[in-house]
Amino acid sequence: MTISDDGKSICLSDGVLSGTTLSNPDSSEFPFNRGLPSWNGIVPDHNGSFKILMRFYNSGWSPWLTVGYWKNNLWTSYGNTNYSGGEVDIDYITLNSYFSKWQFQVTMKRTAASVKSPTLHKLSFFISDQRTTDNINITSVVNDKPQALFIPTQHFYQYAIDDEIGGSICSPTSVSMVLRSYDIKVDPLTFARATYDDYWGIFGVWPRVVQNAAEYGLNGAVTRYRSWSQARETLASGGCVVMSVGLPLYTGHLIMLAGFDANGNPLVHDPAKSNGYKYKFNKTELSKSWFGKGGVSYTFFPEDTSGTTPVENKINYPQGYFAFDNYPNPFNSETNLRFETSEGSFTSITVYDITGREIAVLFYDYITPGSHRIKWNAGSLPTGNYFINVRSGKYTKTIKVLLLK
Repeated sequence: MTISDDGKSICLSDGVLSGTTLSNPDSSEFPFNRGLPSWNGIVPDHNGSFKILMRFYNSGWSPWLTVGYWKNNLWTSYGNTNYSGGEVDIDYITLNSYFSKWQFQVTMKRTAASVKSPTLHKLSFFISDQRTTDNINITSVVNDKPQALFIPTQHFYQYAIDDEIGGSICSPTSVSMVLRSYDIKVDPLTFARATYDDYWGIFGVWPRVVQNAAEYGLNGAVTRYRSWSQARETLASGGCVVMSVGLPLYTGHLIMLAGFDANGNPLVHDPAKSNGYKYKFNKTELSKSWFGKGGVSYTFFPEDTSGTTPVENKINYPQGYFAFDNYPNPFNSETNLRFETSEGSFTSITVYDITGREIAVLFYDYITPGSHRIKWNAGSLPTGNYFINVRSGKYTKTIKVLLLK
């Protein structure tokens, strides 16, 4: 195995048919007993593949477990998916006790040296504690009312895509709608067929669908959300969210989060409904269906932005919409400033101390409608309260922030 010429991926060395590499072990501040693995790479054709394995550590290392592959299963032995301490439940790591570390193993194959090597440029493992899901406060979730926004796309009705597999492709169909929201061309049937996992015999294996989106230029991961506002933050940053929902709405289903109405009610693009574009479920039932199942989701950003630059003409804000906030607050040295508007205008963002003295001008330029983010590094300033003022056209807003060192 070697590093690709652009320095961004791992791949097979020239002339080599197979290879294996290990990541450095990674650790968590908090013990975990659940995990969501995913990855992003490119396999140019069906004559090459990569397989991902993981192991976990508490008082010692577990055996290696196979968590998935892409595109074809070229291995004579798939590998183990369970042992006495836990298992790979199709796309979900469930462990019987609490662990502190994990490690990836990547193995690649190709059928001939002339075949272009697969490449892999991202490994992700989203850890959690099952008690967090079990103790979710649904009332608090329902009372969370994010501000309005909406992500348009082309709606795909999964049952109309193919008579034979239409009922089994909610996951790839939802991701096809995500791709269309970024104006990326996709045939939903082709996309769905590529996600079929011949080991598990299903189309909706979470990391496999996320990986397929990487072939179309998206930066994706299997993640969790614990509130509607947290999910909205991703949308406002130019990302997209596909929700894995269960009872009481579905036994198991995936839908694209489309945004929120003026009352903070979630809107979705549901591939299982012919009228599922901008569909509004009962908020309590949808909250139970998603957060009661753990808030599992796919999170996507365009590969070239990764959510760090403005995405224009993607979100339809209500006319006259204007919002400005920061997170975290209080903060230590650095905080993120998020500015959203429905109107393009010349904009300034200025920081003042408690005496009204101007400390810094963070932004002074024309902005287009949409969501914009900048970072403010206040590492050279003393602990205390500061005021950040934004002026954009006819709008102005000042927020109070607390710098703690």
